[in-house]
Amino acid sequence: MKTFEGYRRTNGTIGVRNHTIVINTVGELAGLTKKLANLVPGVIPVVHQAGQSQYYEDSDQTIKTLAGTAGHPNVCAALFLGMGTEDPAEGIVETLKKDGHHVHSIIFDKDKSINECLKEGKAWLENELERSKQQKTEKADVSELIIGLECGGSDAWSGITANPSIGVFSDSIVADGGTSILAETTEAVGAEHILANRAVNQEVCNRFLEIVKRYEQRARAVGEDIKAANPSPGNKTGGLTTLEEKSLGCIKKGGNSTLMEVIDYAHSPTVNGFVFMDTPGYDVESVVGLVAGGAQIVLFSTGKGSPTGSPIAPVIKIGTNPKLYENMPEHIDVNAGKIIDQNYTIEQIGEEIYSKVLEVANGEITASEKYNNQEFSIWRLAETQ
Repeated sequence: MKTFEGYRRTNGTIGVRNHTIVINTVGELAGLTKKLANLVPGVIPVVHQAGQSQYYEDSDQTIKTLAGTAGHPNVCAALFLGMGTEDPAEGIVETLKKDGHHVHSIIFDKDKSINECLKEGKAWLENELERSKQQKTEKADVSELIIGLECGGSDAWSGITANPSIGVFSDSIVADGGTSILAETTEAVGAEHILANRAVNQEVCNRFLEIVKRYEQRARAVGEDIKAANPSPGNKTGGLTTLEEKSLGCIKKGGNSTLMEVIDYAHSPTVNGFVFMDTPGYDVESVVGLVAGGAQIVLFSTGKGSPTGSPIAPVIKIGTNPKLYENMPEHIDVNAGKIIDQNYTIEQIGEEIYSKVLEVANGEITASEKYNNQEFSIWRLAETQ
């Protein structure tokens, strides 16, 4: 039985980190969010530019993502900074408190000065940070892990080394009762039939094909063609030649397990096993969706060296080729390029990835955490009002 030491939350979930965060609900408060975090060393600012002048679908998505981030098992406590009479901060806090989360909100422009708000926020964060230091870990089974599967800066080696190795890991953790979530709907285009054929039933199959079709239609509605835009210039520089080649390599991260469920952006899986989340191809927004959906750790393959990280979840970087590892060793946690120049097998790298996941779940710091790669951006669905 594979286990790890994690932080048990009141609602039963378990985290691999114990962060105290401050997060803004509207872009205007991004600067004050950073300022407040700087007043309390150890607090992480989760900063974005969304939340205002949005159509309902984007407003709902923003609220869902913020709630999923603040209520994440890797978060011990979260302070929301809001602004205005219609700000969602207080509503999110009320909902999260019912689930046992340590959350608080401060609304700027109500009846306090900015300095008073900062003073209140500083005091609350200091108390919660101290409380977090007293919390002990407990042993948990790997079946409680949710692992996000992501790629960025793919090259011609992605589908040959790193992604198939991640697929070996994905199948292994699913076999152990855990959950893996494949993302990036755009990067399934051209290979969607393969994943659809692995669906547990017709409903899941239809749901998957629906989100791929919907994404293509959304792109065409604004005069874009996903098939013409892919591979990207960076992908081509790395040796990828067609959309199908890119997509076939991308979906290898999902291994060969049965597709159990298809979920919307920032939503949590309702079953264990292999799951697909509807996200964009932009890796920052995709990672944010995976984490807001409950992924405690993200596996991220890269051939070009993308340093994308997360404010609250460790992101494990898997390099696709030996040259990348030679040039950027400080940003790579697992070198799948050993398949090319050291005669390692895909299965061996898959096992190495699993070992790394367990080490990170037990507290080992990833490269993205060491270098404070804390990117956070929410997927927008419509134009700004």
